Amino acid sequence: MKKEKVVFVCKECGYESVKWLGRCPECNSWNSFVEFNPKKDLRSTSISTSQPVKLSNISFENTEVRINTGISELDRLLGGGIVVGSVILVGGEPGVGKSTLMMQIAQKIVSKKTVDGQSYKVLYVSGEESVQQIKLRAQRLSIDNDNIFILSETNFENIVKTIEEISPDILIIDSIQTIYSDFIPATQGSVSQIRGITAEIVKLAKTKNITVFVLGHITKEGEIAGPKLLEHMVDTVLYFETEATQNFKILRVYKNRFGSTSEMGIFEMTQTGLKEIPNISDFFVHHAEGLVGTVTTCIIEGTRPILTQVQALLTKSYFPQPRRVVTGIDYNRAMLLISVLEKYTGISLVYEDVYLNIVSGLKTKETVIDLPIIVALYSSHKDFVVDSKSVYIGEVGLTGEIRFVSFINERINEIIKLGYKKIFLPYENKKNTDEKFLSNKLVEIHFVKSVKEIENIVV
Repeated sequence: MKKEKVVFVCKECGYESVKWLGRCPECNSWNSFVEFNPKKDLRSTSISTSQPVKLSNISFENTEVRINTGISELDRLLGGGIVVGSVILVGGEPGVGKSTLMMQIAQKIVSKKTVDGQSYKVLYVSGEESVQQIKLRAQRLSIDNDNIFILSETNFENIVKTIEEISPDILIIDSIQTIYSDFIPATQGSVSQIRGITAEIVKLAKTKNITVFVLGHITKEGEIAGPKLLEHMVDTVLYFETEATQNFKILRVYKNRFGSTSEMGIFEMTQTGLKEIPNISDFFVHHAEGLVGTVTTCIIEGTRPILTQVQALLTKSYFPQPRRVVTGIDYNRAMLLISVLEKYTGISLVYEDVYLNIVSGLKTKETVIDLPIIVALYSSHKDFVVDSKSVYIGEVGLTGEIRFVSFINERINEIIKLGYKKIFLPYENKKNTDEKFLSNKLVEIHFVKSVKEIENIVV
């Protein structure tokens, strides 16, 4: 008799192994492997009877492709609205605002009409709260609509029955870890349950054209529980981030089959729910005068230019090896820039502790913050103030040259709009800078070739 194939899956990250391991080589979690039998632990699905269709014959006439939620930050993240029939995974820490956002989305959507002139229906399934508890949140958010249906249920088969009875346009699952199926011989929240139920949800969304929001918990490492199991199965992955000392929430796109994965939305938690922050550049920039080691720059998140500030603090070190603390910036990149600064400006930071930070907990991988970092370090070392009305943009190479950056005209337009007086850009960007900006008398644009010019550009 042929032996059934059994694999072991890490319940933290989804890594698969043919044998049990004490420590996961992917996420380094201990005792996280559980046995998984694909034949037994996944629900059997019937063979599809759909027929192939010629691409040229596919039409969108009288068919709604995207649903505008009325929340501009979310619509932009999703590429212009929710794609009908898509499955969206939303992750984040407990209390970050996932359920609040879902209730607000439900309220916005049911206030709209379909292409047939009918009202949308939303089914909110909660495996964590009772219907009375959800009602309390709805009252706080001033949400009350007959087309929002609340179901407190954890059994997947019962949820499917309710879906068939109500026929909702939007389905919200809060959260996927609390749902279980009688057909999957595994404990609630296990890898087998999550994978099997998510596969059925995706099938349900595609066959019935229902848009599904799936809320997911995060692991102790701060990642969506079972990301390797779910990310390839869903269409879009959104992740809520927050700082303990801040009141704003950052919603990022980690995967999007229907739009960009570089977008970011900013929300503020208020008494009446999550509020959009349209002008986020003002939110991240501190306009005080006389700040040493503080430099303003402009990064791009998706298609949006955002002004933010880089701060550097250099102090005398009392340790054999000076400290290097970096927040919001890649650590290795910061160490590279410190070496470039020392070599091409002649200053020495070997006896100084270095602290680098992007304000307000913002994180970025853009290399345009290289020049601002260099200027901030130099400012703190020399103990002088950089003009608060100046903006620095540029990637720094290993030979000290300031390299070309993209989206330069979009960045300049945002900087001028916010009233800054000087902009320092890479010399290589001079040829593709719009003439209207070069001739603008409200702002001075300076082009920089090398880090060696730093004494001339910080005054």
